Amino acid sequence: MSKSYIFSSESVGEGHPDKVCDTISDYVLDACLTQDPTSRVACECYAKSNVVIVGGEITIPAIKFENPGKVIDFIGLTRQAIRDIGYTNDDDVFHADKVFVNCLITGQSPDIAQGVDAKKAEGKKTSKQGAGDQGLMFGYACNETPELMPAPIMFAHRLGRKLTEVRKAGKVKWLRPDAKSQVSVRYEDGKPVAITNVVISTQHSADVSHSEIEKFCIEKIVKQVLPKGLLTPTTEYLINPTGRFVVGGPQGDTGLTGRKIIVDTYGGMGRHGGGAFSGKDPTKVDRSAAYMGRWIAKNIVAAGFADRCEVQFAYAIGYPDPVSVHVDTFGTATVDEDRIVKAINRVFSFQPADIITQLNLRRPIYKKTTNYGHFGKDDADITWEKTDKVAALKKAIAS
Repeated sequence: MSKSYIFSSESVGEGHPDKVCDTISDYVLDACLTQDPTSRVACECYAKSNVVIVGGEITIPAIKFENPGKVIDFIGLTRQAIRDIGYTNDDDVFHADKVFVNCLITGQSPDIAQGVDAKKAEGKKTSKQGAGDQGLMFGYACNETPELMPAPIMFAHRLGRKLTEVRKAGKVKWLRPDAKSQVSVRYEDGKPVAITNVVISTQHSADVSHSEIEKFCIEKIVKQVLPKGLLTPTTEYLINPTGRFVVGGPQGDTGLTGRKIIVDTYGGMGRHGGGAFSGKDPTKVDRSAAYMGRWIAKNIVAAGFADRCEVQFAYAIGYPDPVSVHVDTFGTATVDEDRIVKAINRVFSFQPADIITQLNLRRPIYKKTTNYGHFGKDDADITWEKTDKVAALKKAIAS
């Protein structure tokens, strides 16, 4: 008997208030890594109405004094991030040139630093670089889409990207930066067979009718980017279902860094350890180990060892080795899971310093990751999306 169910995932646009904050945080991170690739950065933002607060702990070793603001223009970076998103309309309270920016930045705690530093310290069990925090991280992959990502989240991202592309090209003057999308997919025996529902909410100027927005979103967005074979005569379209979305962005809702962690990952299809990504340098395993997990899971699926794969790590702060590594293929493995675990232990190293080296993470690449998911992107700088370890895994499995 076939198993039928519907699974939904959402995405949000660059102008969503939480994503505004994620974007500012990653702009700051890239600026610090440009100054010094060994920078320690934990940057978070809050945005409401015409106010942005940039806070966190930042240490840039290349700067010989405890004031990164002397070389990093936090206020200018914040305005540039907001401008690049598109908040430059005179009818919006949240405007790149008019927001008030407050900066609350200190250096990294020396107690955390000694755990991360690759040197001995009293009470530290090793001289190796340790994890920047305790916690658990997941990586996931499946063969539902060419990106080896779950279909619902990839479809939702496609809608958001297309909306942004059209808006930034200036083709539709009434579009505004804030937007959300959601796609519901029917599965039969674990395979996506139809899209049952599409939701788009997009901010707009006050001079456009709801019927025009609805027609545009269905014809020029949905039907342009979603698979035609999965859209059916019974697919339901809910476009700006409240009827009006003029007040948006941080004017309409408060924004915080790190509040869209399911959007950033697998849309709820894979599990999540709870740690956010944006604004964190790669010594923070919340980010780097999650990227590592994705790299491993994607290579396992690409190698044909499973249709679905989830990898979990757990770390203790200041300690280099993960306290656990777990692989789950949800009954889809073509080889024994114990052999898969042994193979990944032979091919990959999970120590934080090695993760950084293997994925080349000490680069200002993080602005590229912020929006429309940290996974499933085709970009040479996003190294965790490469399937360059397939041959090595096959060799390790065979030996």
